[in-house]
Amino acid sequence: QVQLVESGGGLVQAGGSLRLSCAASGRTFTRHGVGWFRQAPGKERRFVAAINWSGTSTYYADSVKGRFTISRVNAKNTVYLQMNSLAPEDSAVYYCAARTGYNYYIRSDEYDYWGQGTQVTVSS
Repeated sequence: QVQLVESGGGLVQAGGSLRLSCAASGRTFTRHGVGWFRQAPGKERRFVAAINWSGTSTYYADSVKGRFTISRVNAKNTVYLQMNSLAPEDSAVYYCAARTGYNYYIRSDEYDYWGQGTQVTVSS
């Protein structure tokens, strides 16, 4: 059992930056792949970024590539999502997810644990 808590969301102007955090409980977090997803009102939940258990491999959705960076500090049981050059279309509830495994995962149904989400709103 892994519990995830996202934080760091808020209101930011277009072109600004936010850093989201995903804090996990349990000693097994170091053996989990972690991903970020987002869901805008009336839209499906979509993949944003993923990182493998060791932090050596990352993968990004095309829409955020070059702007967002996922990283992790396993000793702190925390995964981060640095979001730069934000645009209104990035507005959504952002969710952190985790699953046991050495790889990164990009499908929502591959994940076992989910956080409660944190709201990101980008104004124009």
